[in-house]
Amino acid sequence: MSTEILNDKQALKKALSNLGRVAVLLGGESAEREVSLQSGQAILDALQKVSVDAFAMDIGANAVEMLEAERPDHAFIALHGGAGEDGRIQALLGYLGIPFTGSGVNASAHAMDKLRCKYLWRGMGLSTPDFHVLTANSDWERIITELGGAVMVKPASEGSSIGMAPAYNAVEFQEAYENASKYDRCVIAERLMRGAEYTVTVLSDEVLPPIKLETDNQFYDYDAKYISEETRYLCPCGLPADKEEELKLLAKQAFDSLDCKDWGRVDVMADEDGNFYLLEVNTVPGMTSHSLVPMAAKAAGKDFEHLVAQILYSSLLAHSE
Repeated sequence: MSTEILNDKQALKKALSNLGRVAVLLGGESAEREVSLQSGQAILDALQKVSVDAFAMDIGANAVEMLEAERPDHAFIALHGGAGEDGRIQALLGYLGIPFTGSGVNASAHAMDKLRCKYLWRGMGLSTPDFHVLTANSDWERIITELGGAVMVKPASEGSSIGMAPAYNAVEFQEAYENASKYDRCVIAERLMRGAEYTVTVLSDEVLPPIKLETDNQFYDYDAKYISEETRYLCPCGLPADKEEELKLLAKQAFDSLDCKDWGRVDVMADEDGNFYLLEVNTVPGMTSHSLVPMAAKAAGKDFEHLVAQILYSSLLAHSE
């Protein structure tokens, strides 16, 4: 299979015409179920528009039975969070011999764990905000002081900003921890970055134009991502050419450091001086009407159908190697 096809929508459509039945895995049981349903439906519609024989599978606890009964020829993973993004569905598909889109078991598990990512990036010399691992007995005053007086508290393995909250004093800090701990046993606090926020989409070896995110909310939270019509997305992102290339390089290094495949989105914050810091890598990013990957693809000249077809074809390339 040729990588030259990736940028030709009609050639992609032809290449995918005899693929067989493609199951779009959506829904699931994570806290991001509703977003996954929206993403999955958008992906399903796009695949059908390029003549792929695609159908939806709302994956639950009976995933093994569902997949064995349907035996699709390929799976397009649109499951956000939980088993869909932490390596479990990837392991199951691998065991059943069903090729799938996106990163493999290890890359998915590592990317889902924000704490593991931070340890890895620190070891590789890639910038990420200073942090602490929290417990119910943490010294809130000491830690918030050590992290510069303001922190972002987050569950280590949740997405879509679920369970996240900023804190500006010890009381808020403890309250934010108690809320985050409802979503994950591992909770971390990062130094609160006060600069601009960016997101960078990676499609295999291609890095798409970065997007700058602006919101009037306290931070780019669930409401800003999926509900608000006031969130602003700047693409071009407004950076000088050399800084934009620096941002794209850092995102690609983060993507490659986890051995991610096919597609993903890297979230980055800047400090007051414009220095970039890695936040996380999303191996199954959102594909809703508010999502960032389709925006970046559009800026690169790819419509939604082309984007979805490219992700699917990239996974065929990976499985043919």
